[in-house]
This record gives sequence, C-alpha cells and structure tokens, in this order.
Amino acid sequence: MANIKSAIKRARQNVKRNALKSSQRASTRTAVKSVLNAIEEKNKDSAKQALTIAEKTLDAMAGKKVITKNKASRTKSRLSKKIKNL
Repeated sequence: MANIKSAIKRARQNVKRNALKSSQRASTRTAVKSVLNAIEEKNKDSAKQALTIAEKTLDAMAGKKVITKNKASRTKSRLSKKIKNL
C-alpha cells in the first residue's frame, strides 16, 4: 500500500480510470462485432451502416487514448476490406 499522499491519490485515480477505459473498450468491441455479424449475414447495407458507427467509435477511443491510433486505423481498414469483398 502506498504511504505518500500523492501515491494514494494516484492509486485512487488508477482504479477509476481503469473502470472507465474497460467499459469504453467493451463498447468498441461491441461496435466492431456488429459489423462482423452483418458481414457474416452477407448484408452489405447494414454492414456499411454498422461500419460508420464503428469508425466513429474507434476514432473517439483513439482520441481518448483507450486504443492506439494505429489499431483504430488497422481495424477500420480490415473491416472495410471485408465489406468490399462481400
């Protein structure tokens, strides 16, 4: 356990931030899975709509540094590539 006052505060902040970022990562995964489910159903229109939502979510999470910018762009690229191949 931390003894210094600033270390105690930092430990409290880390718990709160971890909980927030965990839920944000989960929402990102949900958005990506909705695109993948639409692709599996071979529904190109719903896949495109889900992709726009997923792109917004990925960009927002990259801006908040929940995921890296490279991971966001890589994921968007892979999803759009799968939709083009439908």
